[in-house]
This record gives sequence, C-alpha cells and structure tokens, in this order.
Amino acid sequence: MGVALITPFKKNGDVDYDALIRLVESLVSNGADFLCVLGTTAETPTLTVEEKEQIKRVVVKQVNGRIPLLLGCGGNNTQAVIDSLKNDNLSGYSGILSVCPMYNKPSQDGLYQHFKAIAEASPLPVVLYNVPGRTGVNMTAETTLRLARTCHNIVAIKEASGNITQMDDIIKNKPDNFDVISGDDGITFPLITLGAVGVISVIGNALPKEFSRMVRLALNGDYKNALTIHHRFTELFSLLFVDGNPAGVKAMLNLMGACENVLRLPLVPTRITTMEKISKIVKALNVKF
Repeated sequence: MGVALITPFKKNGDVDYDALIRLVESLVSNGADFLCVLGTTAETPTLTVEEKEQIKRVVVKQVNGRIPLLLGCGGNNTQAVIDSLKNDNLSGYSGILSVCPMYNKPSQDGLYQHFKAIAEASPLPVVLYNVPGRTGVNMTAETTLRLARTCHNIVAIKEASGNITQMDDIIKNKPDNFDVISGDDGITFPLITLGAVGVISVIGNALPKEFSRMVRLALNGDYKNALTIHHRFTELFSLLFVDGNPAGVKAMLNLMGACENVLRLPLVPTRITTMEKISKIVKALNVKF
C-alpha cells in the first residue's frame, strides 16, 4: 500500500510543514509501504515551485530511507517534464509517477511518444498514471502494453480508468517485469484478485494500518478477511470522493485531529452534510490520529 500524500495547510493557507511531518511519521509507523509525494492528492498544481521543493526535502528527511518514495513528475508539456527530470534534485526518491498529459488530448501514439521520451530522460524508474476522469484522455491497454514492452525504464502503471476490463487486459498480457497498481481505493480488492500488486491510496492517509492490512491479506490470498475490511470501508470510499479529492480525506483527517480542513482554490472543503456522514463513520470506526 502506497499513500498519495496530502499537503496540509494552515488556516491562513500556508503549507503546514509540522502537520506534514506528523502525517509522514504516522504513515511510516502504521504500515505504509511507500509514499507518493506531490501527486494529485497533494494539490500540486496550487503549490509554488519553492513549496514543492521544500515538501520534497521535508518528506525525504523525515522518512530517512525507511520506505521508498515516489515523486509526482508529469505534465502536458513533454519537454518541460524532461527538463525537470534533468535539472531537479531527485535524491531520496526511488521512482517517478508520471500522469497522462491533461487538456491537450493527445492521440494514443502521442501518449506513447510522450512517455517514451520521459522514460529515456528519467534517471529513475517510471510509473505511468492513467486517470482519464482528470486528464480527458484514456491510455488504452494496447498503448500501456506497448510502453511496458519497449521501454525498460517504465516499470508499472497506476490505473485509475475505472475500466476493469481494460485493467484485466493489461494484467493478463503484461511482461513479467511490469506491475499494475490500483489508482482507486474502492476497486483495490477486486483488482488484486485479478493480479494487481497493490494501490496508491487516498484513504491510506487516514487509515494506513487498516487499509494496508486489507491489501496484505488480499495479496496473501486471504480473500475472505480482506473482503471483510473492504466492505467495512465501502461507504467511506464513496464519501471521500463525492465532493472531490482531497476534500474528503482532509475532512476525515481534520476530524481525527491530524490537520486543518483547508484546501487551496479552486478546491474547497467538503459539504457539511458529507462531513457529518464522515464524522459518524470515524466515530464508529473509533480511529484516532
């Protein structure tokens, strides 16, 4: 279980580095296998260059080599991504997570050439990220498999298309040295039963111990007990995303005392009605930060 790390903010909107350190320590101590830094859940598009650099270094220092770190490094300008890979300080990171280009809506060959160029430039292994609900373009199984077979530096995909048939096609036909990772908490259990190796999780920010146990049980073939945990969180999976991500998980973390319930525009906190439902579940689960 990897965790897509949030960015805690203070009430005045500044990055709350103290809360970030506490969160990272909680995740490392409670079962997270790796962290994904500066991904979608981190509200990365709203962070300044200086904030992103400081977040990168704060996380590296706090983790201190105890678990691997994956760094979000993607965009819709291929050359800009390549320049970042060549010029940025990547020390402390084991790989990069690179999202499909958003807004441009490239063809499948355009996606292939984009990621091929990134893989050739990256000094670290590359994990692809397919999330058409955000980017406006779906990378097909055919394109994913083409990249997996021809680019040795591309080692996995975080699949968040929601298309189980597409994911199963990738799992069935992929090379042995390429992994499929769930990009959606709600389908992690069924995807592992098909052959996925885990998840880059949002709910893991708040429930690392519980959700990592579900993942490990499923990976070890104990589907009965894994399914029990999966079903326990079914309503929460929906609530955490109904008002957008990371609004739901930040509301949950706030209820648990981990951070302020603050997001940066254009994102806003979850609705009061959603907050009340999340609060009931947090009390029922009896979980604390």
